[in-house]
Amino acid sequence: MRDVDVVIIGAGAAGLMCALTAGRRGRRVLVIERSNKPGKKILMSGGGRCNFTNMYAEPANYFSQAENPHFCKSALARYTPWDFVALVAEHGVPYHEKKLGQLFCDNRSKDILGLLLEECRRAAVELHVSTSVQRIERHEDGYRLETDLGPVRAPSVVVATGGLSIPTLGSTGFGYEIAEQFGHRVLPTRAGLVPFIITDQLKELCVELTGTSVAAVVRCGEHSFRENVLFTHRGLSGPAILQISSFWHLGDAVEIDLLPDRDALDWLQERQAARPDGELRTVLAEVFTKKMAAQLADRWFGSRPMKQHTPAELREIAGRLAHWEVVPAGTEGYRTAEVTLGGVDTAEISPRTMESRRAPGLYFVGEVLDIAGHLGGFNFQWAWASGHAAAQVV
Repeated sequence: MRDVDVVIIGAGAAGLMCALTAGRRGRRVLVIERSNKPGKKILMSGGGRCNFTNMYAEPANYFSQAENPHFCKSALARYTPWDFVALVAEHGVPYHEKKLGQLFCDNRSKDILGLLLEECRRAAVELHVSTSVQRIERHEDGYRLETDLGPVRAPSVVVATGGLSIPTLGSTGFGYEIAEQFGHRVLPTRAGLVPFIITDQLKELCVELTGTSVAAVVRCGEHSFRENVLFTHRGLSGPAILQISSFWHLGDAVEIDLLPDRDALDWLQERQAARPDGELRTVLAEVFTKKMAAQLADRWFGSRPMKQHTPAELREIAGRLAHWEVVPAGTEGYRTAEVTLGGVDTAEISPRTMESRRAPGLYFVGEVLDIAGHLGGFNFQWAWASGHAAAQVV
């Protein structure tokens, strides 16, 4: 029987942060990771440059399927973006703000993973990859785990297994199975921060405009985001679409304002007066790419000189540009999702320590919980903050 103080299941962002922080406290920490490498999601994030936090992270940037907006406040307040930035600076990792408070590595994502692993090494954390946990049992003296390493005993177990997003990186539902084993409610899961698939008559437009990006405001219900929309051969993507996807359900309409900086009707009337002989596609090319302008004009309105469009037609064109309604056929699912929505119900977890209210000594951190953040570094900040919170008490 191997005895340690803490077993952490999962060597992703939350698990590694929990491990290094607990190790600094002098705890004997064993990290078990089923895939062949730690931090795979860290390595692929941010296009290989890791959007490791957001300077403006606050509780309003997070949501849950159970609508528990206060759960994340304590952890986020006790480990802020600036705490992680200080760690990045201590290791000499160069970084920059891309936009909207999003902090990225100047070089490669492995710089972030490298500093986490170095901190774990300094704290004498024991990390094993390609290692599985077969069974967990609770006893009077803590937990006993059957693993590929043999039996392990510890008073504290931290579940940092992540969600179901990007299964090619090794994600499974194991963390949810552990939660249910110990009596926890697991809320239904679905893909979040994920592109839309379009299959109706708009599919041809999306295919024609594949690779085209345009600034827009995207709305679904009471939620809206201003960012870029990217056309793909499968449908719609880009930051604005990924953001709104977390609040979309099958059958919902999504409204897209393609002219977010203008009153569409006023602008069209002004251009009609200024360029009466100019074709609609030429006028639209003032704000869109020539290809997109031609596609919209030809497919939606027919391109003819501006002076030939009646006031009613201008209103129709303005309405389509400012309130383009799309009903996606679905999303690309977990295959490309950046987060998993739903998960372990936070009503049964201590917001201060991440400890189970049902099974003392059992902790849940990171994406396995029913907490998800907006796009832009917020989910990494939740991983750092929740892992740090649990590490204070394990």
